[in-house]
Amino acid sequence: MDSLWIADLNMQAATDVAKANDGHVARDLDALLSSVDAVSICVPTPFHQKIAAQVFAAGIPALIEKPICQTVKEAEALIRMIPKGLTVGVGHIERFNPIVDEIRRMVTKPLYIETKRHNPASSRIAGTSVVEDLMIHDIDVVCTLFGNAQYSIHSAGNADVCGALMSVNGTTVYMSASRKSSKKIRSIYIEQEDCTIEGDYMTQEIAVYRKPGQYNIENDRYVQENIIEKVLVNKQEPLKRELSMFLDCAKAKKPFPITPEQALHNLKISEEISNQFS
Repeated sequence: MDSLWIADLNMQAATDVAKANDGHVARDLDALLSSVDAVSICVPTPFHQKIAAQVFAAGIPALIEKPICQTVKEAEALIRMIPKGLTVGVGHIERFNPIVDEIRRMVTKPLYIETKRHNPASSRIAGTSVVEDLMIHDIDVVCTLFGNAQYSIHSAGNADVCGALMSVNGTTVYMSASRKSSKKIRSIYIEQEDCTIEGDYMTQEIAVYRKPGQYNIENDRYVQENIIEKVLVNKQEPLKRELSMFLDCAKAKKPFPITPEQALHNLKISEEISNQFS
């Protein structure tokens, strides 16, 4: 029978999580690795490389919380440590939001894409800028739409607020992220010749705006009649979907949908954006 094991430097936190989920507490990482068939690594980003390397050495499939590492250099070194055939994935969780699958099916030739990911301040986040903390989710989604296409970037910001303007295959992409907002926002906006698509990651809702089919004149004013479609999305919890997919891949010994190489590409873009801060 499958069982859950928890390891944490904070033993009380590990005990609380284990009790709440009918799991067991491992005294340390070695004890954990001797008891499990797959590991989800949820440690602060500066420790990703060290912990993941120990998991790889034990030959155990791993899901690493995003970003894959703190720096591109660390990520490149970590990827070289992965044993051949071992299932290793990176938890870019927004990829498992059901609206992303729907939007991918609808997007053909985007002219303009805008993403917003704004958060109130949090004491939980340490060791990463707003780019690696928040914007990297949108970087991953944009890369999902375009693949490894050529791009150029101009950005401005600081550790907590950032705006990045990209050109990807002739498409203008603007991404903004903030950890100073008073309103939580998770959205994507896409313009195409035939329609405009708006997606809300939190409500998992998509609206499609079609060009007006006709114009009317009322009291010497033009009235534009738009067609607005609501896309039916099968709402799902992204984290549950991500973890379930990882366990399936680990059991089948097949690649996870978000590979370490894809995560490295996301991190390279993130680092390029951050390096432009004044």
